Amino acid sequence: MNVTKGLGLIAAAALLAGCATGPQVRSDYDTSADFSRYRTFGFVSPAGTDKNGYSTLVTERLKRAAQGQMEMRGYTYSASNPDLLVNFNTRIEEKTRVSPSPFPAYYGYRGGFYGGWPGYAWGDEVYRYNEGTVNVDLVDARKKQLVWEGVTSGQVDDASQAMTAKSLEQSVANIFTRYPFRAGYGQSQLPDGKR
Repeated sequence: MNVTKGLGLIAAAALLAGCATGPQVRSDYDTSADFSRYRTFGFVSPAGTDKNGYSTLVTERLKRAAQGQMEMRGYTYSASNPDLLVNFNTRIEEKTRVSPSPFPAYYGYRGGFYGGWPGYAWGDEVYRYNEGTVNVDLVDARKKQLVWEGVTSGQVDDASQAMTAKSLEQSVANIFTRYPFRAGYGQSQLPDGKR
């Protein structure tokens, strides 16, 4: 194998490894909903991210990000009579992941008669981290029924940065990569290249 090809394979492997640690994005929608009739949107009030009767900075940041994504897909904002209502929720929670140590199975031949020295890697590895989640819901305003949901979640290294305008805008953009519709079109009616 030549050096250039080897370096290319290493770079591709590193890129894929980097993707594996990024945020997870998933979505689901009501297949019986007629998305071709949705042309306008507004926001649920109060939003899921509002607290104690007032709109939070997080809510305002999410609204700006979602409005940009909806308008990019041909929807028009309507405060008075929208077809779709947009709602949000966010959460940061501490998670624990336990990875069992491979050593006890291998060293089982010792039968408990003796073990390693103090500090020997016997136990399970416990990893604590924060996981952030952002949900975006689209609700049929007339029926008051959820028709699409997008969720992104991933490890948060710095909780103080997780709710900044830039971070939330990126999260909402990631979520909307899974939104398969445009204003006035059902899924099967989308023109080529418009999904």
